[in-house]
Amino acid sequence: MSGNTEQHSGSAAGDWPKMELELVDGVYAICRMDAHAPVPDTVYGPGLVSITRTADELSIVCPQYRAPSEAVVQSSWACIQVKGPLDFGLTGVLAGLADQLARAGISIFATSTFDTDYVLVRCADLERALAVLSDAGHFVV
Repeated sequence: MSGNTEQHSGSAAGDWPKMELELVDGVYAICRMDAHAPVPDTVYGPGLVSITRTADELSIVCPQYRAPSEAVVQSSWACIQVKGPLDFGLTGVLAGLADQLARAGISIFATSTFDTDYVLVRCADLERALAVLSDAGHFVV
């Protein structure tokens, strides 16, 4: 959604941009593998797949049913997408979502693409997370 281009000054605590959010279908896994491990072919397919390699690790977010068996896996995560594309000048999107969820005691895992941001919360926290974000003024579709 190209309308998500409101600028944010970050001046007041809790004064974050209000975003349109959408729950992504499926249950997700957050996986860790050795930094030099090849990316398993099984992770590719429909749904969010995020692959990040650093000098220390290979991190993969993918639908849980495609999580590599050879990885350390954190399972049962729900995925919330910030509707995009987002303007690169927009500030405070992830900070605002993280702040609001942290105040409610909800742990997140965040990842971003060129167009938008994704916030993953444990499936057990999903209903509460959506309520917190909605109460904070975000529009959850």
